[in-house]
Amino acid sequence: MINGESYKPIIAEAAKMAIGEENIYERVFIFELLKDKNDPNAVAGAVGFSVRQPKFYVFKAKAVLLATGGATLLFRPRSTGEAAGRTWYAFFDTGSGYYMGLKAGAMLTQFEHRFIPFRFKDGYGPVG
Repeated sequence: MINGESYKPIIAEAAKMAIGEENIYERVFIFELLKDKNDPNAVAGAVGFSVRQPKFYVFKAKAVLLATGGATLLFRPRSTGEAAGRTWYAFFDTGSGYYMGLKAGAMLTQFEHRFIPFRFKDGYGPVG
């Protein structure tokens, strides 16, 4: 069984040692991707702000990985009755990555897939 709360601090410490703590930015809300002025099909950075302090960030990058998650809670769960409140959906997967990618010119594909939770006793959610 993988317990994320156990592994995250270990992985975070390894990352800090590998790339340097001064190169890690936490709790920064990215709201815009910056296009490369020389290549219209490339992203050259991102713009964001701190959610804890009054700071604004502009990141320049050779490569950008957009890993914001999917878009859940767009539709009501199919669960009924008591199980309706036990369906697991990540409330923070708002689809913002789809918007940013589309706005930056990315071709969005594979939207026919939908999250279907496994069933287990007294609830529905991701298992195994």
